Amino acid sequence: MPRLINKDTFTMLQNIRENLTGKLALIVLAVIALSFVFVGGASFTTIGSNYAAKVDGSEIGLAQFESAYRERIQSNPQLANLPEEYRLQLRRNVLDGLIQQRVIDNYLDDAGYKVSDKQLTEVVHGIPEFQVNGRFDRETYETLLAQAGLTAPQFEASQKQSMRRNQLQRAVIGSSVVPPSSYRRFLNLAFENRLVTTASISPDAVADEISVTDAMVAAYYDENPTMFNLPESADVEYVEILRDSVAAEVNVSDEDLQEYYEINKDRYLQDEQRQARHILILFDDDEEGAKAIANEVLTRVRAGESFAELARQYSKDGGTANDGGNLGALTRTQLPDALGSAVFSMQEGEVTGPVKGDFGFHIVRLDSILESGPLPFEQVRASLLAELQEQEAEGLFLELERKLSAALFDASDISEVAAAVGREVQVYNGFRRDSEEPFDGSIAAVDAIFDPVVLSGSRMSEVIEVDANRSIVFAVSKHNEASRESLDAVRDRIVTQLTNQQADELMAARAQTMLDAVRGGEEFAVAAEAVGAVPAETRVMSRDRDTEDQFLAVAVFTAVKPTQGQPTLGTTRSADGGYTVYSLEAVIPGRPEAIPQAERDAGKNQLVEQYGIGDFVAFVQALQANAEIIINDDALAGQDLFR
Repeated sequence: MPRLINKDTFTMLQNIRENLTGKLALIVLAVIALSFVFVGGASFTTIGSNYAAKVDGSEIGLAQFESAYRERIQSNPQLANLPEEYRLQLRRNVLDGLIQQRVIDNYLDDAGYKVSDKQLTEVVHGIPEFQVNGRFDRETYETLLAQAGLTAPQFEASQKQSMRRNQLQRAVIGSSVVPPSSYRRFLNLAFENRLVTTASISPDAVADEISVTDAMVAAYYDENPTMFNLPESADVEYVEILRDSVAAEVNVSDEDLQEYYEINKDRYLQDEQRQARHILILFDDDEEGAKAIANEVLTRVRAGESFAELARQYSKDGGTANDGGNLGALTRTQLPDALGSAVFSMQEGEVTGPVKGDFGFHIVRLDSILESGPLPFEQVRASLLAELQEQEAEGLFLELERKLSAALFDASDISEVAAAVGREVQVYNGFRRDSEEPFDGSIAAVDAIFDPVVLSGSRMSEVIEVDANRSIVFAVSKHNEASRESLDAVRDRIVTQLTNQQADELMAARAQTMLDAVRGGEEFAVAAEAVGAVPAETRVMSRDRDTEDQFLAVAVFTAVKPTQGQPTLGTTRSADGGYTVYSLEAVIPGRPEAIPQAERDAGKNQLVEQYGIGDFVAFVQALQANAEIIINDDALAGQDLFR
């Protein structure tokens, strides 16, 4: 395998590091999250000859770009309501993410880096969702992929792509170096303590001074004409056909399943498996003693004693001892070297031992050999049934779509459309442009429902493919135009708002009065009592203490250090809705030598990770700066293809 990071790459990283100082370093770290969103995204296939961008001659297809943009909108339907200028910026961000992906992939291609089938197999087999009883199960694997609309080759290709990108990311991060001086400054700050005195002012302290009148409520309502608006909505009737429901309605006979199995059984090949039992005697710092016990147990087995009972009595394998030492049916790769070599060299019914392993000696009995070849019919029956149902459902689903479309020409209302395809009319009232349910935030559904003609109720929508498995016809029974709630309906909310506003102003004024008094020479506790604040004992605050009020913690640890014995005074809101006045008396730097080694090591790892992430972001930006990138401005500025 070629080196992932070559000499030129390390040189580039070194140059980046030398220039990442001060504010520039902070700026790079600030864009980490955004960059990782792009780097870790899904891969798409370019469709057609149009392109959104070219990276060193490699095209990013227009359909690929629109698909990525659609996915971003669907992941957060609120984005669909953004003004046009913001949607354009979102399109730029999506395209920039695809460009970063392509830059990375081009670099990996040029470096000749590949992910082997063995590496891929280890990753896929280690995914818990594809396992049954802790072991990879191909039937489960293929069934779950089919439910997601993927084939195994598609999924495995995307996994290889992700693995390549992750390997690059880890390699760059792993090359990061933290100077000792930076590490010490980090420890000084991370474990810094601050000595602070506080006094709190609660909303209850000012409750008696608050007054909200009807005139104030009415004035607030009139002065805020855009508040309390009810968005436009529609009461929707719809008929939908679901691919999954169609598949569930398909009946497949046992004869058809058996015939399909005979045709396709070579797809379900399994390696030879052997079912064995073992008794494990651990070394326990006495290898010779363990071997003697193992030989004694072996003699008793060969003399006719129950292997299962001896396993329960002597075996130290907690996972199998209670089951008589049963290892189950395993392939050669699922057994450790020594034990596997023994099991796969034995005859059925044979007992052997002691077999020396990594932790002790094994006494082994081979119960049965399951020859390699196709999995039994019953074991793959569920997978075969799902495949045949899906195949049959595809044709039925398309036929239902055709009937749905044909019914629109003659039907006078949506109930007739439903009858034509044997489905019920469903109803959803109060559907808004930003509604997630019941159409999963589909932009296509929103566009169809809020089409002016459909919204008017004069006709139904066309057949809308909400996604690959769901097609719907919509009708609007009632259009609720945007309006404003009445004053009576929102009176209580306005009273609460005005009450909170007055309380905030009164507490802020008291906090400022107290600050002025302390700055004028008044004792902290005396000044607190004068404004109804509750003082607390002077205490030490640390950065990592979760029990502290986070508003106060941020204020205290961003406050200017006290100088020449003069405390730093300030005020901040409190998590409970009140105000806190604080006096920062002293700053106590963290002392690395006093920090436990485990915490120091964790801190260093954290700092290395931060440096490494900054290096990776800068590395990708450098690759992008050196690439020839051509952007199709018309594609970027245009509306997405699905609107």
